[in-house]
Amino acid sequence: CRAERTESPMAAPRRPRLLLPLLLPLLLPVPSEGLGHSAELAFTVEPSDDVVVPGQPVVLGCEVEGTPPVRITWRKNGVELPESPHSTLLANGSLMIPHFRLERGGSSSDEGDYECVAQNRFGLVVSRKARIQAATMSDFHVHPQATMGEEGGVARFQCQIHGLPKPLITWEKNRVPINTDNERYTLLPKGVLQITGLRAEDSGIFHCVASNTASVRISHGARLTVSGSGSEAYKEPAILVGPENLTLTVHQTAVLECVATGNPRPIVSWSRLDGRPIGVEGIQVLGTGNLIISDVTVQHSGVYVCAANRPGTRVRRTAQGRLVVQAPAEFVQHPQSISRPAGTTAMFTCQAQGEPPPHVTWLKNGQVLGPGGHIRLKNNNSTLTISGIGPEDEAIYQCVAENSAGSSQASARLTVLWAEGLPGPPRNVRAVSVSSTEVRVSWSEPLVNTKEIIGYVLHIRKAADPPELEYQEAVSKSTFQHLVSDLEPSTAYSFYIKAYTPRGASSASIPTLASTLGEAPAPPPLSVRVLGSSSLQLLWEPWPRLAQHEGGFKLFYRPASKASFTGPILLPGTVSSYNLSQLDPTVVYEVKLLAYNQHGDGNATVRFVSLRGASERTALSPPCDCQKEEVANQTSTTGIVIGIHIGVTCIIFCVLFLLFGQRGRVLLCKDVENQLSPPQGPRSQRDPGILALNGAGRGERGQLGRDGKLVDVKELEQLFPPAGAGGQPDPRPDPAAPARCDETQLATLPLKGFSLLDGGTMEALAPCTGPVAAPTPQDGGPGLLSEGPAARPARLAQ
Repeated sequence: CRAERTESPMAAPRRPRLLLPLLLPLLLPVPSEGLGHSAELAFTVEPSDDVVVPGQPVVLGCEVEGTPPVRITWRKNGVELPESPHSTLLANGSLMIPHFRLERGGSSSDEGDYECVAQNRFGLVVSRKARIQAATMSDFHVHPQATMGEEGGVARFQCQIHGLPKPLITWEKNRVPINTDNERYTLLPKGVLQITGLRAEDSGIFHCVASNTASVRISHGARLTVSGSGSEAYKEPAILVGPENLTLTVHQTAVLECVATGNPRPIVSWSRLDGRPIGVEGIQVLGTGNLIISDVTVQHSGVYVCAANRPGTRVRRTAQGRLVVQAPAEFVQHPQSISRPAGTTAMFTCQAQGEPPPHVTWLKNGQVLGPGGHIRLKNNNSTLTISGIGPEDEAIYQCVAENSAGSSQASARLTVLWAEGLPGPPRNVRAVSVSSTEVRVSWSEPLVNTKEIIGYVLHIRKAADPPELEYQEAVSKSTFQHLVSDLEPSTAYSFYIKAYTPRGASSASIPTLASTLGEAPAPPPLSVRVLGSSSLQLLWEPWPRLAQHEGGFKLFYRPASKASFTGPILLPGTVSSYNLSQLDPTVVYEVKLLAYNQHGDGNATVRFVSLRGASERTALSPPCDCQKEEVANQTSTTGIVIGIHIGVTCIIFCVLFLLFGQRGRVLLCKDVENQLSPPQGPRSQRDPGILALNGAGRGERGQLGRDGKLVDVKELEQLFPPAGAGGQPDPRPDPAAPARCDETQLATLPLKGFSLLDGGTMEALAPCTGPVAAPTPQDGGPGLLSEGPAARPARLAQ
């Protein structure tokens, strides 16, 4: 590769094109051989920035080496410079302007950015930009001011003026140049004159003289008056002038000024705010305290602190200034010339450094190359990837790194290897949607060179995705259609296909687009949070994609005893919660949430919830099962404590059952909040339809309600026990058998043996006479029948 300020080896001889088919391995990239670092066209001399005096000649250097013939042209401000008598193209490729012009009276100016352009049969390269400016000199915008000082004190004069090139500042006293050998006189490059240890003979009129190739200017005069000997009284140290903030480029000289006064004379010292040492190489102190850093580097950047210390004490005054050192862009890694078979991927890497960090731009034959199609730029443009290369991609590619301090360029060539006898691209590629997740792609075989085809490769990606997210599926050579599955509903996909032979791949077919069919959304997950005695909050995950397909959520609710729902309440797909208020705390509510789009409504998620006595519960679930020891994902301390009580209670009753030797398995759960769930037989004997109560599709059996959701009759009977239902065996024991009412009797009680009372109490129809143990207020009262692994146990009459 070629880069500014680097030397490159001679271009190696190229292999004959006739040998390329023999060098091309099967379906694998071929590394570049014999190209070395050469791009077959590169600059050995590039133009540089310059400041020119109007009317004087200027020569912009440009020399190129490469495979002849090489044609050289020039651009000014991005536009090709036409041939004219005013500018001459020299034999070595340099540009000469005999008489540099400024814009006057409608005539064009020669100021601007110039680029040298070289082209041969391999491609085109563009040199770095060279900025050409006219030499100028402005008027002084800061003149020196008259000042007075005491003998032994300090005087300071300053002037400022702009010019190109930067003016050289000198000083005169009474129209005579100042003797720079006098150690008491310090001249700083930025236009400052310092005089220390003032004497009477220093009095006079001082002028600032600025000169460059454009002009010489003299400032107004400023008088210095030196009075008698200064007072011997003590004076606190003070900094008259501290360091300014500076922005320089590497290799320049930094001048950090610091002028301090006081009696006794203070000692001036320098340090860095970050604590790092300043160093000694290239560092000197000018005058009584000015810090000079020659040949600055990026490592010199930082905040510098000037301190004026009273001798023998810790009394000090400080001032600080920031130094920023910029570095022009330079390459850490150059792009390398490569050769790749047609249809494969080519990659160039170019890494540059500088301060500030440079911006990288890629050129193809001198034209700016942007991302798009099969061109990808990654890693802050440091990596250029070209996928599915063809003959049109064969060119010279340039990496241009540029920042405020300067620019550099490096070039590399891409050679596309094309084997003879490859098949043409597959024809008549069509894609037809089959379902919401499948598309059928069909094609016809190429027109030429089809005998050696060993198969096809189908390239698939979402139309909205970048090419790097593409994936492939292989197809046999005798198949001319392929079913692509596992796609996303309502999504556009791009398809193209290549034919492969032992020699390599054909060029890509024309891409075709197809969109999968849509479908109604799946049931959304729904949880319920009780906020108070008359309000609850519904929570679910937002689905932003619903908004892209004219969709959202529909919410319905009703008292479970009523036939009609309130709703639908339409909510956008980005919403994830909704609050219901002004509800009846004595009623169990049924809540239904579904998602919809342009294809219709999806299945609903159903929850049943009671508001009595609960502050934070979720929806109803089947009663507990001691064998499974299912543990709900409780997130609150209250839920954990309740779960522990449920487990302990179940274990106690199982032990009692074993002690009393009952044949049937009894499972009684005690509800600390006076809710009662009927006992059950073993899990294998339960009606699986009960599970459907907590959401659509959770049970394989059960009854389908009129609203299209699964509802279990037995579960509803548990919530609303029928009065006087018949057909149940009498749970009371035989009168002939004596019963002891002072002991707990364990029995399997039917559903009609219990009833829910409005007053918040429960009664058990027992064969013994005596009081029924009613729940106390501390028990919490009846509340939410929560969805979890176990329901709460109920109290039994004793």
